[in-house]
Amino acid sequence: MHVINVRPETAEDIRAIDVVHISAFGGEAEARLVSALRESTTYNRELSLVAELGGRIVGHALLTRVPMRKDGTEKNVLALGPMSVVPSQSHRGIGSELINASISLAKEKGYGTIVVMGHPEYYKRFGFVPAKDLQVSCNLPAPEDALTVRELVDGSLAGGGHVEYPEAFIELY
Repeated sequence: MHVINVRPETAEDIRAIDVVHISAFGGEAEARLVSALRESTTYNRELSLVAELGGRIVGHALLTRVPMRKDGTEKNVLALGPMSVVPSQSHRGIGSELINASISLAKEKGYGTIVVMGHPEYYKRFGFVPAKDLQVSCNLPAPEDALTVRELVDGSLAGGGHVEYPEAFIELY
């Protein structure tokens, strides 16, 4: 059995990461999103994780610093996404490894919250809860219940707020 190795991306990984997203999503939108985020001021290569299996990159998860605003105050939270695994390697725990590594990394870097736009049932397994339950909303034109959040620091979401995803995410929707 091969061991899944999760590590930060390197410049040499960029093409392989694009291939992961294109194959997982059946199009180039997510790969273009990752490229656009890479060019942004909030991009941090340390927060971009790849999963290797047998020396091949088979998964990718990106954390992006985004502002959460409430009553004139602002704090940075991390948005997880896109996160994908090549279809031929799905159901091997690669996505779980990437999400758990992302959560650990976010804690290590001192972030209090992760937000994710995705399948709520899937992310619930990792401690994510419906954002609306904590009065958290966002600017993406997506169903309200697709947004989930996870507090990494108790009370980091006290009072809720509005997450402002960058333009590149909005274009995806």
